[in-house]
Amino acid sequence: MKVILVNGSPHQHGCTWRALKEVQGELIKEGVEAEIFWIGNKPLSGCIGCGYCKAGQGCAFKNDKVNEFIELAKDADGYVYGSPVYYAGAAGSLKAFLDRAYYSGGKYLHGKVGAAVVSSRRAGSTSTFDEINKYFTISQSYVVSSCYWNEVHGSNAEEVEQDKEGLYTMKVLARNMAYILKCIEAGKKEGLVKADVGKREMTNFIR
Repeated sequence: MKVILVNGSPHQHGCTWRALKEVQGELIKEGVEAEIFWIGNKPLSGCIGCGYCKAGQGCAFKNDKVNEFIELAKDADGYVYGSPVYYAGAAGSLKAFLDRAYYSGGKYLHGKVGAAVVSSRRAGSTSTFDEINKYFTISQSYVVSSCYWNEVHGSNAEEVEQDKEGLYTMKVLARNMAYILKCIEAGKKEGLVKADVGKREMTNFIR
């Protein structure tokens, strides 16, 4: 079992990283392989709807980490997406990253286990949390919860260290994620398969 924790902050070892580090540590204790993947701090283009990815060769933009992540996603069982709060929303670079990852490599992210983690100084965390969760709920993922919304508070990693409740929330999230992953693994061993939901009929609201 493997989980990729995506650090969507431009600061490699800031608040978001500290939250993800807590989740990673608990997952490893539970016997789950866990890797933190930093999207970097270089300019990252949003999806331009060019259709290049439909040929099955990944995203057209090759100068950032989207395609690298998609390759890792092929062998992963779950994902945690972490973001700082910018104007009550996710970091623009993470939003662009996820838009392109899901559009060009969505089949590798579909139907797996996921969770969002948010870092803020003070507010805007729940709206950011909701924004990230939409990627899971459009891709038939199993969204994992904790004992509170998955957030930590602070202006730097050292301040997050003081947010004992936030770090505890990360621990519970990791344990719940490990439990769900183990349940899915046990189900597979018993021959359980997902229900066939048939083919979706697309409709456009044009008169």
